[in-house]
Amino acid sequence: MFSFLASEIAIDLGTANTLIYVKGKGVVLSEPSVVVVNKETGKLEAVGAEAKEMLGRTPGRIIAVRPLKDGVIADFDLTEEMLTYFIKRAYRRGLWVRPRVVIAIPSGITQVEKRAVRDAALKAKASEVYLVEEPMAAAIGAGLPVDEPTGSLIVDVGGGTTEVASISLGGIVSSTSIRVAGNEMDEAIINYIKKKYNLLIGEVTAERVKIELGSAYPFEEEGRLEIKGRDLLEGIPKTVTVSDGEIRAALSETVNAIIQAVKHTLEQTPPELAADFVDRGIILSGGGSLLKNFDKRLREETGLPVFYAEKPLEAVVLGTGRLLEDQALLKRIAVN
Repeated sequence: MFSFLASEIAIDLGTANTLIYVKGKGVVLSEPSVVVVNKETGKLEAVGAEAKEMLGRTPGRIIAVRPLKDGVIADFDLTEEMLTYFIKRAYRRGLWVRPRVVIAIPSGITQVEKRAVRDAALKAKASEVYLVEEPMAAAIGAGLPVDEPTGSLIVDVGGGTTEVASISLGGIVSSTSIRVAGNEMDEAIINYIKKKYNLLIGEVTAERVKIELGSAYPFEEEGRLEIKGRDLLEGIPKTVTVSDGEIRAALSETVNAIIQAVKHTLEQTPPELAADFVDRGIILSGGGSLLKNFDKRLREETGLPVFYAEKPLEAVVLGTGRLLEDQALLKRIAVN
């Protein structure tokens, strides 16, 4: 009876998106980590993609919230409710199921933050919870030979954190975790537009500008984009046109912080492993790494080859999912 009710699932609990992998089925859910709450009743009105569409558009009685910030839980109760909702959707056998869960976490979080993730999963009806570090999960998901005595360098740029790690023999040799990633890029665009044009834009608009016009290295041809927002001086709707050069300038501080994290990890890596990177290069994963020409800029700054994981957005959850198939490796790399 227990074996019928038990299940094994892997979760990439991200600041921007949550992905769930069910053993034997693959990735079954990919939704924004957003919830909409009724302030009067305290109940959830929407979760995931439906909730994200409401960001910046809600009336006074309801609010759209991201329960995770910078890769860690900012609101425990909402994270628990969001996880419960996603697990039910991903695994459709009802409330009797208590799945065994593997969750990817940023490598730089504290013991208190780890406990919050574990407790949220247990309250969301998990029977057992294993935590693995995101860069290790991303490396496994990217197909890197993490168990071999050769060096692999993974750079995972998510929504809330950037994880950089050199990996060999099933362990992380050196790593850097910074709370600078895709969300900070959005905030940088909002602040730049506000300062230069006295125009207030929302999070959804900033993300669209980042995807369509953002870059880490100049384009061959200039790009321009119309954006709409509210004039801070007159309080009325207004449209301005921005260039890719302006957005690149707005993102420069964030991009530089990520590149410095990569360089810091390289400096901490033993020379024998660092020599492997000359041939194997740097592997990129995570939504933030898809910023246009980011690979080109990183190649120029480090002098190393740069490649993308086959599925950058799913690398972490795919790696976490593969650990469900290899219990020995899971127990070896799971963190307390």
